[in-house]
Amino acid sequence: MKTRNMVSFDWAMKRLLRNKANFEVLEGFLSELLHRKIMIKSISESEGNKSDKTNKSNRVDILVEADDRELVIVELQFYGQDDYFQRMLYGVSKSIAEHLQQGAPYSNVRKVYSVNIVYFDLGEGDDYVYHGTTVFVGLHTNSELHLNAKQQMLYRTACIGDLHPEYYIIKVGKFNDMAKNTLDEWIYYLKNNQIRDDFTAQGIDKARKVLAYEKLTEEEKREHDLLVEENRNRESEILTAYTDGEFKGREKGEAIGLEKGEAIGLEKGEAIGLEKGEYNKAVTIALKMFSDGVSNENICKYTGLSIHQIEKLIQK
Repeated sequence: MKTRNMVSFDWAMKRLLRNKANFEVLEGFLSELLHRKIMIKSISESEGNKSDKTNKSNRVDILVEADDRELVIVELQFYGQDDYFQRMLYGVSKSIAEHLQQGAPYSNVRKVYSVNIVYFDLGEGDDYVYHGTTVFVGLHTNSELHLNAKQQMLYRTACIGDLHPEYYIIKVGKFNDMAKNTLDEWIYYLKNNQIRDDFTAQGIDKARKVLAYEKLTEEEKREHDLLVEENRNRESEILTAYTDGEFKGREKGEAIGLEKGEAIGLEKGEAIGLEKGEYNKAVTIALKMFSDGVSNENICKYTGLSIHQIEKLIQK
């Protein structure tokens, strides 16, 4: 099936989707996610919306005002953050506080939806879309607490969770590219920056028209490509930092073993770094390379052993 190349969603959020003429795109995505029709009144500015070329933050967020009572935070995050769940909570709490006028009753607190599009593996789970709500369950009867008749008339719902914030997490990397429904069609775009011709999700046709890469001006293409390259470089930096830290931790662990005379066994060093089988294999390769005249530096490079370890092996 033919696909069309689109701009990345983070760039679209920064440059295109805040334009009122393009609200239909975000309305379609949110309608598919929340399973009801969403109409956007306005989209607020935020720090994450900067389009400055010097802005290298991977955080992109917009605040959508759906009606007089509902707010939707749409946030996109590329790189891992251990405290991201708390960040979600903070963002929701901040929005609630900022949109409640001083002295106003608590009944004026607005409903907030937190939509989080993450490109890293957040938490531990085997799905790619998660939904979180507030539910009160009796400790003795296991029954759910509901609003009373007066409250139901006031808020037009029986569910307490309808008054409290709701959270959505879309783990883009977990999606297997099999679009089984209209929400999956949007997630396919989020992951691949492509929209297939047979997709029919709400707002997807408008997205084809306004998010097509080929329709950008030359200046817009340069800005878009710069953002994509920055994200790619950042990903490389993170990977390098991770592997460097892993190697240094392994090297430090092996040094601890060597100081205690465990030059071959490395019982404590291996627990931190190489597994015993991997270490023995590295030793065999190192000795073969040494007998072939390979320098210690290159042996270190290709086996993962430290210079100190290699010198100890050669002495033995």
